[in-house]
Amino acid sequence: MTAPVVDQPHSAVSDAERLARMRLALSDNVGPATWHQLMDLYGNAFDALARLPELAARVGGGRRIRLYDEARAHRDLEVAASLGGSLITFGESSYPAMLTQSGQPPPILFAAGNLDGLSAPCCGIVGSRNASANGRRFAREVASALGSHGWMVASGLARGIDTAAHEASLQTGTIAVMATGLDVIYPAENERLAGLIRQNGCIVTEMPPGTGPKPELFPRRNRIIAGLSCAVVVVEAAIRSGSLITARIANDMGRDVFAMPGSPYDPRSSGTNKLIQDGATLLTGPQDMIHLLGGTQSSLHFGWAEPAASNSPVLRPVSSGAGFAADDAREAIISLMGPDPVEVDELIRQSRLAMREVQQVLLELDLAGRLERHAGQRVSLI
Repeated sequence: MTAPVVDQPHSAVSDAERLARMRLALSDNVGPATWHQLMDLYGNAFDALARLPELAARVGGGRRIRLYDEARAHRDLEVAASLGGSLITFGESSYPAMLTQSGQPPPILFAAGNLDGLSAPCCGIVGSRNASANGRRFAREVASALGSHGWMVASGLARGIDTAAHEASLQTGTIAVMATGLDVIYPAENERLAGLIRQNGCIVTEMPPGTGPKPELFPRRNRIIAGLSCAVVVVEAAIRSGSLITARIANDMGRDVFAMPGSPYDPRSSGTNKLIQDGATLLTGPQDMIHLLGGTQSSLHFGWAEPAASNSPVLRPVSSGAGFAADDAREAIISLMGPDPVEVDELIRQSRLAMREVQQVLLELDLAGRLERHAGQRVSLI
């Protein structure tokens, strides 16, 4: 497989609009799906921010939404700038090209270092924090081989396999995806490594400065690793590990997944062996992967065109007085929902409402904190 030519539009975004997009993404109950729907609906972040409180208030029993403070947003940008970082929003030409193809791309990214690397052909390497000597060696060999053939290497800056992959690709190009803010290096022992990556590669996160490590943020980091990568290599992973989450996400995105086999007596290989059983490509050495990926990528050109459609509906921008679901449509959808997940298509079928109307109701429920989204385009009431 050769890395695809990925296109994305040039988009001039003012500093004020970029700040509004950031505030919208970090406001209460606004995840990636909701952010994209709001931007499609209103056409810009200014109008979306202005309508958020009223949208949430139209659902009975919902909690009051809090907008991300503007002064705090300015401080976040100042902290990022002090670290050599900047804010990138979805739709800008500097936004990672492959990440636009990932279903629900993160609305915002804070990045520091060589931003050109974010749109270069890239492979992810992930694995156990408590890695064996052989696992670390294998990760270094794969990362080094990929780098020598023109591939960037993405990983999560964790101990073990991640660290080995970053160290082996420092000179050729590596991307560290963090679950924390740019100013919070985790684990702290990798602070020096993070500094070297910032000089020779790129550090990226969707979390604002000041964000510390939280368990729920690591799966979000993993989806960015998968989204940036044409393929993901898993080197040693327990049966329950974040690396398997990365592999599953990559598979769902249509990216290739490779796994290093290991001893059935080593729990660090139980996850990778299971991946191979489930269809991942068995990887016995770097050259296997180079051959399957299509060899050298140094001459690959990434152009720009329209981004791939996300899972959110494309809605035309509306005037400031529009954009609310009708009361009877809202009542119909809520009556069909409960604590058990139901497919959105089933709500459309049974309510006999247009997809746009159903999505508008779901948007209002989401903003009011009454909606939970599940895999497979399913939703439930909270």
